[in-house]
Amino acid sequence: MESFTLAFSRPEVTSAVTRGAARLFVALGYAPLLEVRLPNGRRADIMAIGPRGEIAVAEVKSGTHDFLADRKWGDYLPFCDAFFFAVAPEFPREILPVEPGLIVADGFDGAVLRDSPVAPLASARRKALTVAFARLAAGRALSVPAPAERVSG
Repeated sequence: MESFTLAFSRPEVTSAVTRGAARLFVALGYAPLLEVRLPNGRRADIMAIGPRGEIAVAEVKSGTHDFLADRKWGDYLPFCDAFFFAVAPEFPREILPVEPGLIVADGFDGAVLRDSPVAPLASARRKALTVAFARLAAGRALSVPAPAERVSG
């Protein structure tokens, strides 16, 4: 019997990990949005609001090259209570920093392998981000693009 190795393109891996991590957030009681532009101009792959108003951000990494080429993860920290990397099961996790949380996901589901340290946002920033998040979600639900698709806070 022949054995086959499936090879997926980077966009396919990114899409699958994003889908699985978003499904995980939903299962954990969060409401996720994909590709959210933050006030500093960075784009969060997943931003999610939890049942008590906590804000989590997940940065999806499709492979080693993607991770090594993008060292901006610290720029997300001022806009969330918890930060995670989300990677595919075959991702070499040993290259990731140990400080952030870690989600491993495929196209169907995900699991938190390491919790994120919690750094609570200031209440004024949380309120501004939450209002902007809600407005962005409502605009997307109606298929009406929000101005510049950016949350502020």
